[in-house]
Amino acid sequence: MTAYESQHSTHESQTPSRWIAVFSLTMGVFSLVMAEFLPASLLTPMADSLMISAGQAGQAVTVTAVVALLAGLLVTSVTQRLDRRHVLLAFSVLMIAANLIVAFAPHLAWLLVGRVLLGVALGGFWALSVATVMRLVSEHDVPRALSLLFAGVPIATISAAALGSYLGDMIGWRNVFLLTTALSVLTLVLQYFTLPRMAPGRPTPLGTLVSVIKRPGMAAGIVALLLVFCGHFAFFTYVRPFLEGISRMGINELSSTLLAFGVANFVGTLAAGYLLERSLRLTLLLMPLIMGVLGWLLATLGGFSMGTDIVMVALWGLAFGAVPVAWSTWITRVVPDEAESGGGLIVASIQLAIALGAAIGGVMFDISGVLGVFATAGTLLLAAAALVLVGVRTRPTVSTDGDAVAEACQ
Repeated sequence: MTAYESQHSTHESQTPSRWIAVFSLTMGVFSLVMAEFLPASLLTPMADSLMISAGQAGQAVTVTAVVALLAGLLVTSVTQRLDRRHVLLAFSVLMIAANLIVAFAPHLAWLLVGRVLLGVALGGFWALSVATVMRLVSEHDVPRALSLLFAGVPIATISAAALGSYLGDMIGWRNVFLLTTALSVLTLVLQYFTLPRMAPGRPTPLGTLVSVIKRPGMAAGIVALLLVFCGHFAFFTYVRPFLEGISRMGINELSSTLLAFGVANFVGTLAAGYLLERSLRLTLLLMPLIMGVLGWLLATLGGFSMGTDIVMVALWGLAFGAVPVAWSTWITRVVPDEAESGGGLIVASIQLAIALGAAIGGVMFDISGVLGVFATAGTLLLAAAALVLVGVRTRPTVSTDGDAVAEACQ
């Protein structure tokens, strides 16, 4: 019996109910990501209602990301003796409370309290979700289950941007958060009836994170992941200035292009499971390679043809759709015995990359404009592809008596 089989024996009988449980986790992803990004589309009305500046209202997104980073690192050790079903349900309850606090916040302090609670739920849920999927389905089905899990991300991102602003104008921003609360309640009910009991594994103290990162190839993998997400968020943060200033799009063309990006991203997420069943290493390599080439093409040929720009932006969305699924699958393959701690590292790395990508993009935008941002993003992604090729392992790394040993990489 392998380490994977001995630790994740809860899916011995593969039943449709387990896939419904995976779908309940997808609902959790959708609800959390929707709540995370709603303030971005409701920034002005929130600021006006609370009598604060737009910059202060924007901290509602920042504080959630920072707390999610910390929660992702700490959740495994803090909840190491608790049934995973109860922990996941607790995060859904926390999400409901967070949205209610935001919806009724009388001033900035209460708004930030709600967003801190959301950050705890977001980081903790993400950290445990991948390991939970491993316990719900067979090893062969993990990539496909993860593609279903991550399908909630592009749907939520599109909904937060488009529906958030539209409904905010119709019914007010507070009622939008109340609708999100209702969705969170539905998520909790579905999880309550579908998630099985999942006893915690062996204790995982905080030092486990250090031992995991010290395993052969892990540091290279985390750096490659940082480069990929940093490059993507540098691009994504400044895609609108590119489309407006370089492609010279009006609001209709801009909205259509962002919708095409979101739809392509969704398709890429669903297709990732099938790609990963064939080759994890090839998927990890090809996606940043494609995005890196697209970044340089947009930086050098952008504005030549609006149609070409739309196609390249959509292709970027398609390629990136597979990225979160691929790296989550990677962590289940290389540290199957410490999937929860590995999941925490992934969450923290992505949150850090979001902040770094926006910061690097801002510096480059001031120095050389949006074309410089895209060239920098392309360079980061090509560097990530090179690192995947030469330094990232895709077979298990196992820690024995404090020493890390590994099988040969694919």
